[in-house]
Amino acid sequence: MLAHLARLVRYRGLIQTLVVRDLKARYRGSVLGFFWSFFNPLLLLLTYTFVFTIVLPGMHPDSVQPYALFFFCGILPWTWFSASLSEAANTLIAGGNLIKKVLFPAEVLPIVAVLANMVHFFLGLPILVAFLIYFQRPLDPLELLWFPVIVLVQLIFTTGLALLLSALTVHFRDIKDLLSNLLTLWFFSTPIIYSMQMAPDSVRWWLNLNPMAHLVISYQEVLFYVGPHGHWKWLMAMLVASIGTFLAGYFVFDRLRDSFAEEV
Repeated sequence: MLAHLARLVRYRGLIQTLVVRDLKARYRGSVLGFFWSFFNPLLLLLTYTFVFTIVLPGMHPDSVQPYALFFFCGILPWTWFSASLSEAANTLIAGGNLIKKVLFPAEVLPIVAVLANMVHFFLGLPILVAFLIYFQRPLDPLELLWFPVIVLVQLIFTTGLALLLSALTVHFRDIKDLLSNLLTLWFFSTPIIYSMQMAPDSVRWWLNLNPMAHLVISYQEVLFYVGPHGHWKWLMAMLVASIGTFLAGYFVFDRLRDSFAEEV
């Protein structure tokens, strides 16, 4: 396992090439092309804002106002996370021709899925910055230093789950269907359309078991809430848990590696 893990650095050129190819192929033939990376999160934001400010007004306290900005701070990283897992689950099956090549490193495929969606996450940040400027939200430069740390923790955590799911889906194809339902439950168990303080005390302990809840809260503290924040301890715990998730995911992937070519 450690030998294969050490070789990942040597594959950085291949990973970069495949990420660029994925980004080009995603919007090939579309009129707007890469602009969909801006429009997709914006349209999603407008949809939820319409529902929770026009159709269902008054459901959120002043602590999460302006609601559009609060929501966008959570939905942007969630889209990166959910899209990465959905694509990674099927990436080995879709890339069967590549896997059957003896020298091709199969772990590159789920990693590419995560990195390609991370690029879309970064492309959506200008919209978030525009909302911050529009709503005149003050940002603490010291708090912003936590932003790359949060992104790194999410990258490690998401990559670990992507490796695990891609390896298991080769043998258990039902995972693809179960995953979509699981992600829906996971979404509503994450404080994105509501704040953690709005959750009843009886379920808040359960929400604290959700790793994505702490990542989303960390984004919200850096980008939305004003004042001193104390969630960095949870973030450091998430960093340790993310490294453990990555190593566990890569371990399972490495153990099943030899069966991929036969199963796909």
